[in-house]
Amino acid sequence: MFGPLLLCAASGLSAAAMPPATPQTLLVGTYTASGSGGIQVFDFDPAAGKLGQAPRQVAPAENPSWLVVAPDGRTLFVVNENGPGQRDPIGRASAFRIDPATHDLQQASQISTLGNEPTHASLSRDGRFLFVANYSGSVDPGGTLVVLPVQGDQLKPAVQVKTHHASRVNAERQQAAHVHSAVVSPDGKRVYAQDLGADRIYVYRYDPSQPEAPLSRDPDQPEVVLPPGSGPRHLLFSADGRHAWLTLEMPGQVVGFDVREGKLVQTQQVDLAPQGFAGKNSAAALHLSADGRFLYVSNRGTDNQLVVFAVDAKSGQLTQVQRRSVEGDHPREFTLSPDGRYVLVANQLSNAVVVMRRDAKTGKLGEVVQTVQVTSPSDLKFLPAP
Repeated sequence: MFGPLLLCAASGLSAAAMPPATPQTLLVGTYTASGSGGIQVFDFDPAAGKLGQAPRQVAPAENPSWLVVAPDGRTLFVVNENGPGQRDPIGRASAFRIDPATHDLQQASQISTLGNEPTHASLSRDGRFLFVANYSGSVDPGGTLVVLPVQGDQLKPAVQVKTHHASRVNAERQQAAHVHSAVVSPDGKRVYAQDLGADRIYVYRYDPSQPEAPLSRDPDQPEVVLPPGSGPRHLLFSADGRHAWLTLEMPGQVVGFDVREGKLVQTQQVDLAPQGFAGKNSAAALHLSADGRFLYVSNRGTDNQLVVFAVDAKSGQLTQVQRRSVEGDHPREFTLSPDGRYVLVANQLSNAVVVMRRDAKTGKLGEVVQTVQVTSPSDLKFLPAP
């Protein structure tokens, strides 16, 4: 196999004459109470691993805390995490047109999510519905799972609202249902609602032939019961759909599952903090490397770390590889660059996006390449190349 310098020599080009890498587009969702302005659009240089020092566009939006890019890269769906006491007290979802040439954003539609503080959303595999998780920090009405029809870049009024019962194990955080995420299975046949307030994953079958009520509880496995007071947050499937992993926010743990005949069967439960740790844990985001060999999980709180796990190809079992400081406070979300050479972390409370090198062979995270100031970043999504 020839290295890049040999290839340059063979083609008659010096390294200096090689054309620069095409900039990529990173979208940053934010909380806007402190003046972030909305969705920030950055250029990312994949050769240097660096963002522009300032966004080239800020698309106005209230609390665009979670971003969903349509598979064709033409539409961006956003949850506006609004609620009582905020400038906009109504939880909403918005759709933005993405210019195919410039990647500039323009709002196309917006609709109420019929709940407070929507924190997450997923698009059905056929693109017909957006499934929204209304977290709702208040006891009344509590969190819900909402189904919004999608027609191109137009969001339509909700056709279904699913409610759950709280576990009430944690007196401070579990007096009501708090749906933290809504995740579509790889085959598109199920939707999984992770309810922090209920200590359960609620499993729904998706039937697009019933447009007025496409979700119904899965008769084979209507729910997955988690440990009392654990607070399930985000669920992630392997690309082949054989395995899944879940963050338990309150104890700072990851649960592993096998997917057997469509059912989640727990196989593992792993602490993110080291043994004997006495500080605060708050497990948040989790993402796989593109080759599926490594799982990355963020743990907020006292340590503020990314934990790296090797994933066994057959069993899906996790083996810890590294704990790495995120060089900031409250890593709410993160993402891997499209080429897998960098990890970008949204440190919400220290108001920065941190770029770290990543070793694709070992999975380990290395030096910080760059820190860019962004007010209250909450989510990071790369757009497909134009």
